[in-house]
Amino acid sequence: MPYDEDLADRLRAFLHGQRGVREQKMFGGLAFLVNGNMAVAASREGGLLLRVDPEQTDALLRRVHSAPFVMRGRPMDGWLRVDAEGVGTKRQLESWARVGVEYAKTLPAKR
Repeated sequence: MPYDEDLADRLRAFLHGQRGVREQKMFGGLAFLVNGNMAVAASREGGLLLRVDPEQTDALLRRVHSAPFVMRGRPMDGWLRVDAEGVGTKRQLESWARVGVEYAKTLPAKR
């Protein structure tokens, strides 16, 4: 299943005008990178794939609609999935996307 184009457009609108943002196809979805670091993506599985501060992973997993990002059977600290129901409104989407963007801004820039 391809990623949700409407969700990608909503992410573009939120990120419009922010410095250092670019798009890249990753993990079968469309990722938005800040200074070369993945921040948030429209996932091919629906909803968002989100990069977060690993120290905040457990706290963020207590929020409704969030789940660990699992790769090769292993949950990845610092990465979350947010299901489509968790980003249905502008407020929900921006709240989650802001977490990923703010964390990505703290990371060293990549080329």
